Amino acid sequence: MRLNASAPPRHTHLTPTLVLTAVLLLVGGLLLAAPGRAGAAADPLLSRGKPVTSSSVEDSTLGPANAVDGDPATRWASAEGSDPQWIRVDLGATAGVSRVRLTWEAAYAKAYRIEVSADGAAWTRLATETAGNGGTDDWTALSGKGRYLRVHGTARGTPYGYSLYELEVYGTTDGGTPPPGGAFTVVAAGDIAAQCTASSSSCAHPKTAALAQRIDPKFYLTMGDNQYDDALLSDFRAYYDKTWGAFKARTRPVPGNHETYDPAGPLAGYKSYFGAIAYPQGKPYYSFDEGNWHFVALDSNSFDDAAQLQWLKDDLARTTKGCVAAYFHHPLYSSGGHGNDPVSKPVWQILYGAGADLVLNGHDHHYERFAPQDPSGRATAAGIVEIVGGTGGAEPYPIETVQPNSQKRISGPYGVLKLDLTDTTYTWQYVGTDGQVKDSGPTYTCH
Repeated sequence: MRLNASAPPRHTHLTPTLVLTAVLLLVGGLLLAAPGRAGAAADPLLSRGKPVTSSSVEDSTLGPANAVDGDPATRWASAEGSDPQWIRVDLGATAGVSRVRLTWEAAYAKAYRIEVSADGAAWTRLATETAGNGGTDDWTALSGKGRYLRVHGTARGTPYGYSLYELEVYGTTDGGTPPPGGAFTVVAAGDIAAQCTASSSSCAHPKTAALAQRIDPKFYLTMGDNQYDDALLSDFRAYYDKTWGAFKARTRPVPGNHETYDPAGPLAGYKSYFGAIAYPQGKPYYSFDEGNWHFVALDSNSFDDAAQLQWLKDDLARTTKGCVAAYFHHPLYSSGGHGNDPVSKPVWQILYGAGADLVLNGHDHHYERFAPQDPSGRATAAGIVEIVGGTGGAEPYPIETVQPNSQKRISGPYGVLKLDLTDTTYTWQYVGTDGQVKDSGPTYTCH
């Protein structure tokens, strides 16, 4: 059992008086390490319910969110028999970390590091364990600052994996207050299931699905072209269902142009496969809320449909949420092969007029993020942030003509968007199938 992060004492010969003094000091130190006592242990718990990711999971019931849910009966477990492994929590804001408490299951870490990071890429070590024996490790008197905290296991204590009942991070954010409330994580991608399976090493959608499942978000968004080439129901069942279908019930999809190619009729296979999940309000466009966020799912194949545009205006007029995100297939702005698609401009005008914050698209098979801009492409702090994330598994497209306000472009690596949202802010990472963060977005405050 680990009680603090200090180095072990040197051996000395003690007089009776010194022995008594040492005992009193030890008792005092234990009291300070107990929850609810003065000092670092009295700092608020920052990690409960926050977005969390891990290097792997043993199975879908043992996801990383279990380690920050406050339930001592649930746990995260990594894949068995492999080092290193890690679990990482996003505290939602830069925090001064004073204490980390780890409650291990029988599969514990013999050696690990506790690290913090401002951006999820560069890490600073807070504490190191080299002779762990499981149970509860309570690291107090820590001093480090960052938005992200990671437990990085380097040697297993058993032949199995790493498993934590609870990962508790204590401290204060800048200004002395806990991070903003209502935090949750969303995974998003478009252009997903090529007609291939995991038996082919070049097949990408099994890898993006595994990554998406490891992140274990609140829910998943797809930005169209879910199934190639013609989105037949039989192809959905043969390909998409074997990978991204594992979390179908938590997916909020929209259709792309490939869903309109079905010989059985436009969107026929898409509607048959997803059913009410894709048509919760009877149309291929719908909206829903999570926390202080209002999400609008649109069918960009029919942006010339006056009924959809009127529905969008009415829907945005009704919402009382402070943050608004829309997602659909065809991007208004893109530096890829398809380029800018003016079909989306009327929708952008409606969204911009309603003060929307974020738009997610696919269609071009690359990752790209844009600075806030208006429907005419003028940079403005009051504008909409657009992200293209057509990297879910279809063959990548090259970058061709870089558009104004494009801040970052990545073509080649497959991956997903990991969106971290609070009641007032949003940020994201583009995570590759190798688990590495390829790009991190700024943190924006909702309009």
